[in-house]
Amino acid sequence: MAYYLGIDGGGSKTYALICDEQGRILGKGRSGNGNHQTSVTQAENNIREAASMALAEAGLRLDQLRQAYLGLAGADRQTDYNILHPMIRRIGFTQYTISGDTMIGLRAGTDRPYGVALICGTGTNAAGRNPQGRHFQCGGFDYMYGDFGGGGALNIEVFRTVIRAWDGREAPTLLTVPLLKLLGYERVEDMYDDFLDHGKQVPLDAARLLFPAAAEGDAAALAILNRQGVELGKAAAAVIHRLGMENDEFDVVLAGSVLTRGDRGWIRGPIEQAVHEAAPGGAVVTLSTEPVVGALWSALESDGITVSQGMYETMRAYREFELIPTTTRQE
Repeated sequence: MAYYLGIDGGGSKTYALICDEQGRILGKGRSGNGNHQTSVTQAENNIREAASMALAEAGLRLDQLRQAYLGLAGADRQTDYNILHPMIRRIGFTQYTISGDTMIGLRAGTDRPYGVALICGTGTNAAGRNPQGRHFQCGGFDYMYGDFGGGGALNIEVFRTVIRAWDGREAPTLLTVPLLKLLGYERVEDMYDDFLDHGKQVPLDAARLLFPAAAEGDAAALAILNRQGVELGKAAAAVIHRLGMENDEFDVVLAGSVLTRGDRGWIRGPIEQAVHEAAPGGAVVTLSTEPVVGALWSALESDGITVSQGMYETMRAYREFELIPTTTRQE
């Protein structure tokens, strides 16, 4: 019997799953931050801990794994891989593949081993793999390097929109009252002065105020969400064109809290339009499966095993890591 490990190493958590060649889940483990850009030592320790927990539950040793696939936040450029490969080998992995966490989100969201993924959570990222296996990532860094949006930028858009409405540069906005309530101020002037005087930062939670304001027809909120959709649509189209997928049929998987919680089409609509124009066979879908499942499928496929329809149907229903069932290993 062959055994496979999938790891999802994000900025706040690391999940690990082990299965056999028939897709039976034998063990799982979890730990903290798996992003080496935050701390190499911390990421290494957390990836080791999550993998060890999964191995212990499965009753296996690391050297008994046929293949491991690690989808890691921060695995963006060659400089990252120059750090990650020695780190993963120190843990004891020998047969393994590393990719960015965008790619396992893509794999978890489609029944094909290729397609495009768009992530919009704290930040944004776009990446894809074509049917020939070629990969391309567009963005994933910040505004200076071409990106726009994600919770870490939309929060600033909310704050500056309220300021511009207050000082008269823009029309009044429904974002003002909920932002003042969130930050604990009575007046915009008090908020403005306190942030300037003390160098305060706008919390990520401010981004979520866009959705109820948009639902009430606030022009400023609608414009911000539309811009987010247009920018993500441009990123998706760039990936499609760079990979030559204009005539292919594939899924564009939407992941990240901004895309999966609260959007009523304000962001998705411009994405769908851009995808349709770039590749009529592209279908926009929302990720509902735990991304670590995509890492596990990728580990199987790296060893030449095709994910069967039955395996796909069973495992795509795994939407919360804690609720994923495990079974006893069969000798």
